[in-house]
Amino acid sequence: MFLIVMGVSGCGKSTIGKSLAEDLGWHFYDGDDFHPAENVTKMSQGIPLTDADRAGWLAALARLIRGSLQKGQSGVLACSALKQKYRDELTVDPNQVKFIYLKGDYALIKARMEARPGHYMKPGMLDSQFAALEEPTDALTVDIRHTPQEILDFIKKQLGQK
Repeated sequence: MFLIVMGVSGCGKSTIGKSLAEDLGWHFYDGDDFHPAENVTKMSQGIPLTDADRAGWLAALARLIRGSLQKGQSGVLACSALKQKYRDELTVDPNQVKFIYLKGDYALIKARMEARPGHYMKPGMLDSQFAALEEPTDALTVDIRHTPQEILDFIKKQLGQK
């Protein structure tokens, strides 16, 4: 199985994804690590990515998921996956790829982004993230106002994991 922890920048994808993968004994992948340098440069300059910018990145992530599943390896991927068409591309096998949507309001996420130093995604980019977000209807939705441990416990319970 592959779990994709999704949501806007600053919602906790990497934090929750890493902890979830560790708890499950699965591989963890951060989608940010798969962006080409050009994308990182644009985002660090406050320039939102276009669908064309994301195309190669999404293809690389889909290859990662497909290859891992073919090898019988489960994994957790932290990936914004803001639009339905992005999620469709990442769903290489609907029976084995599931989305976990970390949902939070703008003010909370902006405050979190302002508190994290050194990340290339600046708080000013949050507007474009929310503008692009198409909330999923088929994902496990989690309210990020809870503590990371409460979020992890909720996800594992919903997945039938203790």
